[in-house]
Amino acid sequence: MVQVGERAPDFVLYDADRKERRLEEFLSNGKKTILAFFPGAFTSVCTTEMCTFRDMFGELVKANGILVGISVDPPFSLKAFAEKYGLNFPLLSDFKREVVQKYGVLWKDLAGIKGYDVANRSIFILDGSGKVVYKWIAENPGQLPNFDEIKKALESN
Repeated sequence: MVQVGERAPDFVLYDADRKERRLEEFLSNGKKTILAFFPGAFTSVCTTEMCTFRDMFGELVKANGILVGISVDPPFSLKAFAEKYGLNFPLLSDFKREVVQKYGVLWKDLAGIKGYDVANRSIFILDGSGKVVYKWIAENPGQLPNFDEIKKALESN
């Protein structure tokens, strides 16, 4: 599992437009990168979380942050999710479940469904060099992050 102070594992994932996106691309802009792992598009808690991030996007930018959502959903579902809810940040597809394993946030057998492994809801904030400066992992995928704590972490690190 990735710890605060460690360099975040690199990745290449497809976005909702089926374009490959690298972690380095987000780090190269001089801002802090918020990686928001979420279990599944169109589920109630994930929709609440992503729409809350959408609504506070301006505050995140003012605090020198950019947001990237990551789930195991296919790019096609992420595209429909972003369009339906007007999500104004990249959503990346970890359909092979490699990145959730690298970050230590794989949740096995969601809702008791054997083999249905998803991203556990979690937040990693990375500085411009890719070092993890903040980490939060839900005790269960139904738990929302503390959005005020995320803003404070952006401002203080």
